[in-house]
Parts: sequence; structure tokens; C-alpha cells
Amino acid sequence: MIQFKPLAHSDIDTIVDLMQQFYAIDNYPIDIKISKSLFIEFLANEEIGNAWLILSENEIIGYVILTYIFSFEYQGKIAFLDELYLTEKARGKGVGSKTIAFVIEESKKKELKLIYLEIENHNQNAQKLYLASGFELHNRKLMAYKTR
Repeated sequence: MIQFKPLAHSDIDTIVDLMQQFYAIDNYPIDIKISKSLFIEFLANEEIGNAWLILSENEIIGYVILTYIFSFEYQGKIAFLDELYLTEKARGKGVGSKTIAFVIEESKKKELKLIYLEIENHNQNAQKLYLASGFELHNRKLMAYKTR
């Protein structure tokens, strides 16, 4: 049985360890000290988002993070599915689909208007998961500007 445990302060070391595994897939840099500090800030304000550890048989097999913003275009609060990571042994077993269903249900409870997400171009499995879960390719391109 898959369970979703809301992230607590006592879980920060665990989720940062999982985050390191996730970031290593695409060689993204991660500063452990900064990540832990960000989770302390994140957990202090539910208005900016929520995070859950994903468990199977009481074993942690991943995590998912939703962050929130306000959009006039979509007439209210929307979510960004910031991160979804499953350990290698948890992949291909339907956990991703169950996690997306959970995220959609939580988003409805919070009356969010839309869920955005981004995927790496090479991650065809993730793209198939999201398309099968009702997500659509957006006709806009995501752009970014780093302020520092």
C-alpha cells in the first residue's frame, strides 16, 4: 500500500538525501546546507507549498513537492509540481500514477486552479506518466531568469 506522509522537520535529512539522489540523475548541483535551510523555511509556511514522503510497506521510496503561486490568468492559486522523485526500485510499479492521483486530489481539496510541471526532455517515462494522468503539453515555453 502506498502512503503519503506530510513532511515534518524530523524528515528533512531524509528528504535531502533523496533529493541528492534525484539531482544526481542529471548532474544538478545541490548544497545540502542550503537545502535543509530551505525546508525549514518551507515547512514554516503552508501557503507556499506542501511536501510529502512516499512510503510503501513503511519504507520511504520517494517524495513529492507542490509549491503555490497566485495567478490572475487562472483566477486564483495554482501549483507547481516542483519535484517528484521515486527511488529506482519503486519505478515502474504504478507508484508514479498513484502519486499523481494523490497530487491532483490534494490540489482539488486546496481549490487550486492548475498544476504546472516541467520535465527533462530525455525523461520519456515521466512524460508518458504525466500524459496518461491527464496532463497536457503546454503551448508555451518555460523561460527562466536567475537574479543571482
